[in-house]
This record gives sequence, structure tokens and C-alpha cells, in this order.
Amino acid sequence: MNEDLNLLGLIDEEEILLDEAALSLALLDHPGTDLAPYHDLLDTMATRLESVGGAETPSERADALAAVLAGEFGFVGDVESYDDPANADLISVLDRRRGLPVSLAIVWVSMARRLGWSADVLDVPGHVLVVLGAEVAPVIVDPFAQGVRVGAERLAELVEASAGKRRAVTHVAAMPNRAVLVRLLQNQASRAEQAGKGRRALELYVRMTTMAPAFPHLWWERARLELVDHAFGAARGSLGAMLELTRDPELRRHVTEALGRLPPE
Repeated sequence: MNEDLNLLGLIDEEEILLDEAALSLALLDHPGTDLAPYHDLLDTMATRLESVGGAETPSERADALAAVLAGEFGFVGDVESYDDPANADLISVLDRRRGLPVSLAIVWVSMARRLGWSADVLDVPGHVLVVLGAEVAPVIVDPFAQGVRVGAERLAELVEASAGKRRAVTHVAAMPNRAVLVRLLQNQASRAEQAGKGRRALELYVRMTTMAPAFPHLWWERARLELVDHAFGAARGSLGAMLELTRDPELRRHVTEALGRLPPE
């Protein structure tokens, strides 16, 4: 197992640098690739962003990010080939300047944080946005749409569209760093399964449980794919890990029942 992946599972949440971590994850699928040009590009974008100057408020910082990342460097959502797995691979995203909402949000948030700006990836049902400014007049933007502002009305529309009925916008929340990286890999895993590549999806869930071992639902998905692959011993181990993690009685019952249905060792 890659050392960087193991390290991601051990370090504290606040120690995770989203762009560096996402590059390390992408490198697993690009063995031997020299990451220096990608680090250089990220450094160049941060330097260019810093040179804009005068961006003191969240609104001004949103404008600066849009001008540099979308305007000068051309990062935009891939609407033509949205389901291409390359859109959730940061090496490919930096090469193509195209990506999914979550991969582009990683670029935007990472650049903002390099300058000491408050920025988080915002988990909106069915979408991912970026929020700038934690307390004073926060601004929400959509990196997939080149940094367009997202007001309260549009945010409510996104929530309602995903929910299928009216829900409060309080369901929207900033995502911890590990959850952002999990979201990135889940995009790849779901597309792999849709393409009939179950073992590829399983490989991705192994990565996810390694870097985010405290996320019970990841162990459940890993066990499900291990069962499809008739890896019963591995599935037993994954369900056991999940049982150790969760205290939810209903979930523990489901896991115990699933363990009971496994063939004897």
C-alpha cells in the first residue's frame, strides 16, 4: 500500500492539504509520473492569485479566484464528458483544466488556503460548492460554473432539486478534508461500477477505508464489493471493522445479520 495513502489515514484532519493529498491519490493510478510540474502549476496559480492584491473581503477574494483560476488558467466544469473518470483525478484535472465540482472545489479551496483565506468545500445535495469567509459576509461560489456566485435562492433550488421536495438549507454544511477526498474517490468508484468494473471500484474503496478508516459506510461498501468478488474472508474483516466503529443499534443489527449470512470459514 502506498505510504502516502497510509499517512493520510493517520494524520490529523487539519494537517491534510487537499491539493497535495488529491495529487497523492491520483498518483496511485499514474505510477512513475513526475509530480513536479503539477506542484509548479499550483505554486504558479497561488503566486498569480497573491499578485492580484487588494482582496480583503470574501467577495473580493471570490472575484480574484474566478479571475485567476477560471479566467486566466481556464478551469471549468466538464459538461461534455461529465462522467469521465478523469474528472475526479487531480493529475488529469490539472492537465485538462476540466473536472467535477468536487475536484475543482479542491483546487479553489487549496489556492485560497495557501493565501491564508478562509475557504471550505460546501456539501450541497447532488453538488459541491465553495464558501469563502467563515463569519463575516461569507460568499458561496460554484467552481464548476467558473466561480459564479450562489445566493440563498439558488442554494435552496439546489437542495430542493436533489431532495425532490422542499427542505431547509440547513442541510448544507462545510466538509472536513477527509470527507472531501472520500467524495472525490466515490465519484470514481460509482463510475467504475456503472461501467461493470467491480474490482476497480473495490480497489478504490480499499483506498478510502485506508485514508478514512473511521467512516463506517465505506467499510459497508467495501464488504459489499468483496462479497460480489467472493472474497468472504475479506468481507468478514470489513464488516467486523464496521461493527467496531458504529454504536448505532440499527446499523449494528444490519452488520451482525450480514456477518451471520456469510459462509463459514
